[in-house]
Amino acid sequence: MSDGVERAAALLGHRARRDVALGPLTTYRVGGPAALFVEVAGDDDLARVAEVVRTTGIDVLVVGKGSNLLVADAGFPGLAVMLGERFAGVEVDGLVVRAGGSTPLPVLARQSVAAGLTGLEWAVGVPGSVGGGVRMNAGGHGSDMAASLQRVRVLDLATGEDGVVPVAALELGYRQSAVTSTHVVVWAEFALEPGDPDAGAAELAEIVRWRREHQPGGQNAGSVFTNPPDDSAGRLVDLAGCKGLRRGSAHVSEKHANFIQADPGGRADDVASLVAEVQARVESATGVRLHRELRLVGFEPLAEVEG
Repeated sequence: MSDGVERAAALLGHRARRDVALGPLTTYRVGGPAALFVEVAGDDDLARVAEVVRTTGIDVLVVGKGSNLLVADAGFPGLAVMLGERFAGVEVDGLVVRAGGSTPLPVLARQSVAAGLTGLEWAVGVPGSVGGGVRMNAGGHGSDMAASLQRVRVLDLATGEDGVVPVAALELGYRQSAVTSTHVVVWAEFALEPGDPDAGAAELAEIVRWRREHQPGGQNAGSVFTNPPDDSAGRLVDLAGCKGLRRGSAHVSEKHANFIQADPGGRADDVASLVAEVQARVESATGVRLHRELRLVGFEPLAEVEG
């Protein structure tokens, strides 16, 4: 255990737990523990965590719903931070919706539709949090966070800087933003349009139906690779003959080639190894280097290089 971890544990006291398994907090459900783990109960806790991170320099990992995260079997040798239930509320004020950073995106979609608003229906099929959605500029079905996001409150655990940031400063692009690994999205505001609740509910149902028909269930993190310009990562993976490819306890989905599945009780390291092999095979077969949407944490430096 490093000096930074020991100092952080002493400063956080009862707030922190040791060796908490991170796998169950991700949709892959595989992977090792965090050396320290804190579930933040409120603003005071959040400020205290930021102070400890600045004081000790401990590596920090902000965990949302874990729907785009793969933690190595060796675990994460730092402090994992998760926002608690207090940060999961949704408030509606006219056409503006404010959602806490830990709010599940499907909940945000359903509550906005129930309030007679439109613009976030696509989010019903994304199993992430609002905070993670902002960081990745999550999207689907022809829309994304950037389409309606107005401003966010962001706390930087590394510097303690805490403030409201306009959407223009987030540099939102295709599955990317200026939000970094030390940033906590405390809440996000969306500017929506008036909608019909019945029509919205029908659209939600159709999105859920489409996802179930076209995407696999089980232990995965959704799309592993971003789509190249004017092409589909899944098509390229299939073209390279990787559909169904297995390495240990991980395999490429037969239903959708941009999904890599983990077996129950499997190994995160098998998933990461298969991700790298698929990248190599696609590049060899097509000349296209696929880039990861999936975040890898705790792996050797080579595996940390952006895919």
